[in-house]
Amino acid sequence: MTLLSPQEFESHLRQIGAARYHNLHPFHRLLHSGELDKTQVQAWALNRYIYQSRIPVKDAIIVSRLPTPELRANWRTRLEDHDGTDGSDGGIARWLKLTDGLGLDRETIKAESQALPATVFAADAYVHFVRDRSLLEAVASSLTELFAPKIIAERVEGMLAGYDFVSPETLSYFGARLTQAPRDSDFALHYCIRHATTRAGQDLCLAALIFKCNVLWSMLDALYYAYVAPGHIPPGAFNP
Repeated sequence: MTLLSPQEFESHLRQIGAARYHNLHPFHRLLHSGELDKTQVQAWALNRYIYQSRIPVKDAIIVSRLPTPELRANWRTRLEDHDGTDGSDGGIARWLKLTDGLGLDRETIKAESQALPATVFAADAYVHFVRDRSLLEAVASSLTELFAPKIIAERVEGMLAGYDFVSPETLSYFGARLTQAPRDSDFALHYCIRHATTRAGQDLCLAALIFKCNVLWSMLDALYYAYVAPGHIPPGAFNP
């Protein structure tokens, strides 16, 4: 197959997001429209913590695989964004403020003992992907951040309007991501365009992005099945 131009390659990547990003999932539509009850929002936040906790792990793996100090320094900012630095809170700490604000026990959240099995499986699969596949595929799998600002804006607006048990402070995690995600996705996109020099390499990037979209979608499938319909909560999982 013919090598895509940079513009065509980017267009193909964005088409994947338009068709597969998890803002389209029924659970998110309910969340953003204020149609969930508090316990369902709690279940979302508790399970999403699993994914949040894996983000710096996968980023540390990618840092260890990047070949130059310049590339490692750029990607290392992602670790600082999520883990915090110099005494400042990172994304994980801000997510715990969200779960605190929802009335969940912080130690239970951090222990991951009440998460859905599918959530843990999907989040760990993402870590294994960036560890085991090529560096190009690992970087490309982060390109869901291309689509993050839209879903973040929808989420914050919808949740503040729909739920009296959340506040701007509760949702402070998302404010930082409005600037971090575009910065990170720009770097990853340019990396993929520069290093996917064959159509086979471009196809690997496209497949990696589909994989990542599937990870996010599958976590919402599990939430919907357990907490919306048919309401089958696995043994040991959060059960309000």
